[in-house]
Amino acid sequence: MIQTSVVPTQPGPPDGPGRSSVPVPVPSGRLRVLLVEDDDADAFLVRELLDEANAAVDLTVATTLGDARAKVGGVDCVLLDLGLPDAQGLDGMRRLLEVARGAAVCVLTGLGDDHLGVAAVAEGAQDYLIKGQVDGVLLARSVRYAVERKRADENARRLYEVELQQQESARLERGLLPKPLLRTSDVRVDTFYQPGRRAQLGGDFFDVVQTADDRLAMMVGDVCGHGVDEAALGVELRVAWRALTLAGVHDDAVLPAIEQVLISERESQEVFATLATVTVDLASGEAAVRLAGHPPPLLLAGGDASVVPATHGAVLGVFEHAERPASHVQLAGPDWSLLMYTDGLIEGRTGNGDRRLDVTGLRALITSRQGRAVARGDLAAWLVARAEEANDGPLADDVAMLILSRARGGR
Repeated sequence: MIQTSVVPTQPGPPDGPGRSSVPVPVPSGRLRVLLVEDDDADAFLVRELLDEANAAVDLTVATTLGDARAKVGGVDCVLLDLGLPDAQGLDGMRRLLEVARGAAVCVLTGLGDDHLGVAAVAEGAQDYLIKGQVDGVLLARSVRYAVERKRADENARRLYEVELQQQESARLERGLLPKPLLRTSDVRVDTFYQPGRRAQLGGDFFDVVQTADDRLAMMVGDVCGHGVDEAALGVELRVAWRALTLAGVHDDAVLPAIEQVLISERESQEVFATLATVTVDLASGEAAVRLAGHPPPLLLAGGDASVVPATHGAVLGVFEHAERPASHVQLAGPDWSLLMYTDGLIEGRTGNGDRRLDVTGLRALITSRQGRAVARGDLAAWLVARAEEANDGPLADDVAMLILSRARGGR
């Protein structure tokens, strides 16, 4: 017979050798168990013990480690003898664990080999059983508890991986969405970011830097796709843009340099990015806009929203030596704002068939806010809320926004 050791199956007063009078809750449903045992007599005994206990187990037998590695797929638990023709000791268990990632493992040791069982548990087994010292009931319970411990271990591992991913996402989000580097009080910048309904970090990014007393540079971009790789690439592009801008690189050379970073760092040639940049001369109120496959900014003034008449350039990472010339717009008047955004804001449905919100719908939303109490700092969140109402649910894609506004009392 076989005796279970290491982890007690259930605390409580015994009513006989190796038995407990306390009911033990066990998982419901039949378990698929693979017995790896080259001794026919021992294999027969295990089967008899399980049948005697009326265990809900479907037992399969393998006589070698090679046979076991071929049969382990879909198994809930493996009962592994540590003495096999093609594997001895813990080496066989290690080789089995390489392919039995989802299965619990209980090793079978001989009397006096407790040290092997303890070492097996330390290296990944859920329990060990001593041949000749347990009955069918405890054997069945040991198998079920091993399965539950394996599931608990897997859940803990997945939770840990999720926590690590969340920490990584938080670091990447900080890299994608930096604080504006702003010194002047003549203008204010409001930023906004919201992940899509998949709640997975995407490749949207933005940045704002003031490079001189009267010069301000802004950008909004989007790497195609969703996930950590896209977010990491977005961080690289944003950091490259900030470094080039602060270094005083001419505006016409910035986008080609960003494109070279994209091409060298992307994982496949199918990855591309869109980008919109705006350079503002605060003294003259003139803004230079450059688009690389990105939606154009909107100029908000007098309760209306007009599309900045900018030339549409090609996306980054697709066409070599593409032209992306600057377009100029005058930011004049006592109360104006410049809205930059990613396409997640305008790609939601409008409830009218398959029609999307698009730039026209976004302009209509902004115009409709006349007479509503929407502060400038709340405009981005208000727009997303209205877009989600029209979409009849959360927006599928990430949304990033920058709103540059003339400060109250500014020039």
